[in-house]
Amino acid sequence: MFDNVQDFQVRVFKALAHPTRLELIKALAEEGSKCVCELVERSQFDQSTISKHLSILKAAGIVTSTKEGLNVIYRLNMECVYSFMKCIEQVALTRDAHRCFTCTLGRPSDAGAPDPVDSM
Repeated sequence: MFDNVQDFQVRVFKALAHPTRLELIKALAEEGSKCVCELVERSQFDQSTISKHLSILKAAGIVTSTKEGLNVIYRLNMECVYSFMKCIEQVALTRDAHRCFTCTLGRPSDAGAPDPVDSM
């Protein structure tokens, strides 16, 4: 456990700051648990590179792993990270934060409120 929530948040955001790690998260979220060998097959990188990226994701708590025989199986531990990625994707595609279903779900109506993207 982290003593400081902000330190934990920083670790998670740093772990997300690489395209290969985002692809690994996407694969685990959309296809379920995978062994390292399966993740290597779907990438252009070798096993040591993928393992290094997975260890960073694991250290941040984003993925977990279990040993099954000779294989290490990884699974997404923080499903909210993938939801966050999908939200950012939606905003990037529409340029409209109000169209992201994940962000607006459960949020009280804010009709007439300034657009948070425009106010930056």
